Amino acid sequence: MSVDQVPIGTFSRITHLPVKALRLYDERGLLVPAARDICTGYRYYTFAQVERGILIRHLLWLGFCLQEVETVLAARERGDAGTVRDLVARRLAATEQEIGRLHVIAEVLRMQDPLNGGFRMSVTEPVIKEIPPLRVLTRRERGAYHEIIHELIFELCGYVSPVDGRQPTAKMAGPIMFICHDEEYRETDGDIEIAIPIVGPARTDAPGVGVRNLPGGRFVSVLYTGPYPGIGKAYERLFAYMGEHRLAPAGPSRELYLNNPHEVSEDELMTEVQFLVMEVPPSA
Repeated sequence: MSVDQVPIGTFSRITHLPVKALRLYDERGLLVPAARDICTGYRYYTFAQVERGILIRHLLWLGFCLQEVETVLAARERGDAGTVRDLVARRLAATEQEIGRLHVIAEVLRMQDPLNGGFRMSVTEPVIKEIPPLRVLTRRERGAYHEIIHELIFELCGYVSPVDGRQPTAKMAGPIMFICHDEEYRETDGDIEIAIPIVGPARTDAPGVGVRNLPGGRFVSVLYTGPYPGIGKAYERLFAYMGEHRLAPAGPSRELYLNNPHEVSEDELMTEVQFLVMEVPPSA
């Protein structure tokens, strides 16, 4: 072993990366050992690789997934500062969203009766309304709800309300909405669509972003006011109403976000929840 060869165990201790993780990074080409013993397969690194190992550890600590770490390092090596900035901005947004979620949990746990909900919220009485077809700018993706919803909203808002001085490429004509295409709750691969009603021409240049018409019809609706984690109460009220009036969902639910979470407190957040409905025929 040369002086500059660092055994995997020592390298693990220096970088705080587990040996099991180092083997995985080797397989993925993220951090390949400088040498390998021909007989034993034992991995050796160099002191020059310590910096990369520590950087990987730091990015993981910041909350980047392994695929994002690979993307950041590859962009850094080719001098692509824009990609690095975009990934950092997305990680910051996700972190701030998680801070908000944890803040809500902390407030609920401080309540005298946290097991009974703990949210300060209100739900209006359900109403039936006729909603015309809507032309929307849309993006549909699979992933964890709390991550993908925020990412897609951020992406679509770049078309209707850019923050970098560019001119909008679509004119917003209604509140941002979340359309859930799942028949059951899915932890990590929900079928999520974010849509923004628009009028006039729209120019899109990103894969997956498009324009389509949402169907109109007879909808049952409630207005929920309060933190997003308590919105289940709105669905509870809607399904009770549908059961009482012999109605059934005829399409995916829609959540319309009526104000900006950056401008009002969580207790003041307003979300309209809608279901396209059909009448249930009397049983024979």
